[in-house]
Amino acid sequence: MRDTTKQNSIKVVAQGILPLFYHKDTEVCVAVAQALYRAGIRTIEFTNRGEKAVENFKALVKSRNESMPDLILAIGTIKNIDEAQAFLEAGADVLISPVFDKEIADFAHANSILWIPGCMTVSEIHQAEKVGCKIIKLFPGNVLGAGFVEAIKPLFPYLLFVVTGGVDTSPENLHDWFKAGVMAVGMGSKLITKQILQEKNYDFLQQQTAEVLKTIKNLNY
Repeated sequence: MRDTTKQNSIKVVAQGILPLFYHKDTEVCVAVAQALYRAGIRTIEFTNRGEKAVENFKALVKSRNESMPDLILAIGTIKNIDEAQAFLEAGADVLISPVFDKEIADFAHANSILWIPGCMTVSEIHQAEKVGCKIIKLFPGNVLGAGFVEAIKPLFPYLLFVVTGGVDTSPENLHDWFKAGVMAVGMGSKLITKQILQEKNYDFLQQQTAEVLKTIKNLNY
């Protein structure tokens, strides 16, 4: 049974990192998810960025149900209601978008599923807060910068921010983002690198992910 929206909201930000990826090979997708899970990850974002996204997401749901029962599976890059519906039916626990879209907000509310919109401006964040969003994805982080987060935090004291883009595994980079006020960082190719995927070096992915989790845990913000 799917957790409530409030419970998922807490779990998404609790681990401090949201790993995100897409791959066309089903076996690779499942192996990546399992390596992340072994490292201690309990929320993963699979991105809707390829023709096999729905098929491979269903495989992740199946694997989760069989051996990773406490894993939350979010689906990212949701840009319209048709996509939201397809992945809701596939078993998504969370919907994540690169944009703010009122129709998706209404869809998520009607279906009692957590939706995290992507915002780049104060106006977009304001609109998201008005429709009840509690977690905002700041995207792209490499354009906005940590200074943007620090500047807007006082304007939205009741919102939680996750930044995606411009985040890497170095302690210095993580320090800057969390000091600025984010609750979690989205991390894609800087964590799940092309080399890891090509070499299928899942042990290294597990090790590196565990190190990032440890670094974040030790930050005092």
